[in-house]
Amino acid sequence: MALKGKVSGIVLILIMALSVLAPLFYPHSPSRVDLNSLKEAPSFLTGHILGTDQEGRDILARLLAGGKVSIGVSFLAAFFAMTVGLSVGLVSGYFGGKVDVALMAAVDLILAFPSLLLAIGVSVVLPPGTLTVMLAIASVGWASFARLVRGHVLSVREAQFVDAARAIGASGPRILWAHILPQCIPLALTLMAVKLGGYIITEASLSFLGLGAQPPNATWGAMISQGIAYIYAAPWIAVLPGLAIALTAFCFNVLGEALADSGYDLKTGKF
Repeated sequence: MALKGKVSGIVLILIMALSVLAPLFYPHSPSRVDLNSLKEAPSFLTGHILGTDQEGRDILARLLAGGKVSIGVSFLAAFFAMTVGLSVGLVSGYFGGKVDVALMAAVDLILAFPSLLLAIGVSVVLPPGTLTVMLAIASVGWASFARLVRGHVLSVREAQFVDAARAIGASGPRILWAHILPQCIPLALTLMAVKLGGYIITEASLSFLGLGAQPPNATWGAMISQGIAYIYAAPWIAVLPGLAIALTAFCFNVLGEALADSGYDLKTGKF
């Protein structure tokens, strides 16, 4: 893996570790309101390193708490999308025929719509919350996994080791599970790494619109939404979570590209 990929991976690990371990070492609560510290500028002297928001809550504490929610939701959504897409792609590519036509018609329908608009459409139907965001992202994201895996399965199912498995009487499900699935998992994981940066932005967008985790839980998108009204008087309220989103999404994109460039071909599924 290239140096930029390793650096991005280290930055992501650091962000996630700080988000999870923040309550153990950082004294401020992300939800504690302090009317005596409204919109304080970043300063080491006051103890609020990155300042406070319009309710006197510590920005750094909320960034760390929001990172746990935003990254966690995006990871789970990506895992669900990968699982569904992997299953659909395997079945569609291996069995072909009417099954393939029906499943790929559903994939084409999903891919025909802008992903963010479709995710918003799914979110407004369900009660707002982290589960809704996960379902919205996964319900849109699985289609790209399915199409990529299906294309790989179409080539793998004609390989000699699959013919040998059929020759000894292995059933279709057995061949899929034991022989073809292991060939597709690295492909799906690489695509998951590539997609995570976009999922971070999608989660932030849904939270910005009030469709994600509800107060008093902190998310990066909701922090930007709440800070927009104070963008001139206290720009750090909205700018800092925006920078956190940009940095995290950028690192995921670089890491995904580094994995794809490290020898694993997303089109052929081979190292």
